[in-house]
Amino acid sequence: MKLTAKKLIELDKKNIWHPFTQMGDWLNDDPCEPLIIERAKGSYLYDIYGRKYLDGVSSLWVNNLGHRNPKIDAAVKKQLAKVSHSTFLGLTHIPAIELSQKLLSILPKHLKKVFYSDNGSTAVEIALKMAYQFWRFKGERRTSFLSLRNAYHGDTVGAVSVGGTDLFHKSFKDLLFKAHFAPSPFCRKCFARKNEIPFLNKAKNFKEHCKIAGCGGQCVKKAEDILKKNGKNIAAAIIEPENQAAAGMIIMPAGYAAEYANLCKKYNTLLIADEVATGFGRTGEMFAVEYSKIKPDFICLSKGITGGYMPLAATITTDGIYNAFLGKYEEFKTFFHGHSYTANPLACAAANAAIDIFKTDKILQKLKSKIAFFKNGLAALSNHQKVGNIRHLGVMAGIDIVKDKKTGAVYDYKLKTAAKICAQMREDGIIIRNLGDTLVLFLPLTITVSEISKIIKSIAKRLDAL
Repeated sequence: MKLTAKKLIELDKKNIWHPFTQMGDWLNDDPCEPLIIERAKGSYLYDIYGRKYLDGVSSLWVNNLGHRNPKIDAAVKKQLAKVSHSTFLGLTHIPAIELSQKLLSILPKHLKKVFYSDNGSTAVEIALKMAYQFWRFKGERRTSFLSLRNAYHGDTVGAVSVGGTDLFHKSFKDLLFKAHFAPSPFCRKCFARKNEIPFLNKAKNFKEHCKIAGCGGQCVKKAEDILKKNGKNIAAAIIEPENQAAAGMIIMPAGYAAEYANLCKKYNTLLIADEVATGFGRTGEMFAVEYSKIKPDFICLSKGITGGYMPLAATITTDGIYNAFLGKYEEFKTFFHGHSYTANPLACAAANAAIDIFKTDKILQKLKSKIAFFKNGLAALSNHQKVGNIRHLGVMAGIDIVKDKKTGAVYDYKLKTAAKICAQMREDGIIIRNLGDTLVLFLPLTITVSEISKIIKSIAKRLDAL
């Protein structure tokens, strides 16, 4: 018997604990009743009543090529007729082999070896463990890491250890290993001109940015101080190149990532690029490291790797890292890490199709005009009296909601202002999410100009109503 909507919601509230959700609010329909998604197509999600919603956050930043993409659908169905899963411990299979070749063909050429896993957190966890063990094999005991304030690298304990967002990570402080934190490139002086969108991107390079802002480049200087003092004990430094997304879309100043990478090279520290959020076209380039022009020792990928179809992740590294783990059986230099669903064939098939689509459908070429249109729409929003600052790069944006633009006064957190805006936008057929009082947009690469316009108009309408 088919369950009614009322019964489905009742069972959800009775049985399920949702991630990043205050369940007290969920149980009380605050700020809105739970939405039950039944199907999807293109840029849209459909609920059980048949109402459609523009997916303005790509289903949490994963669905970059649209829902029910016929080419990815076909690839998964074809693989389903062969084998759904086979262990990757001591065995291999065609989809994973093909995917490794495709990944290496689009990544920076110095990256040579692919290690598969399940999600962004595990991709980061693997890079951290590889870096730590690499130095052990080199005869050095490096037991700490360098990260940035406002960083978010996932929710497993290792990933949380290098996370710098207190809202998410502070509760687990006693469980974590040692990490040093340099300041986030989010200087308040850099955001003095709150109506500029985005001020950080106007400078041609990092030094020019610091000169305009008058901040003295303290974020880089303090990172260097940490490396100078502790470098011989730091196994690796980690960065989300160009965008600290989970911190509210903190777009880095032009050239900052390159300065950070140069410091790692100067102090002989391995560099991990966490591209779980920014990879696969989100910046307008295939990977943010191309935008940053940096050469990390590790790159961590997930989310958009399968087009948002299935859980899959990859940690890609250099021959130098890989070779350090080679040895005789009895030396136990094996990398003892793996997951039951490592390199799942269905997920690899989806990823192979997704990468092919970038080329055959000219996704990045078509994206340029959409990004320009998106930027212009955000620029218009930046003049609104309820907008404090807008940060934008590629198809990613964060819009800060304020009570008073002139003074920068914010709304009482208890009012859940941005959360209510997100709830109200559902009435306009749009789904986005908020981080505190920041509205977050993470658009599908296949979105149309008219759909972008629809989102911008809806936000403006809800801001007008505040």
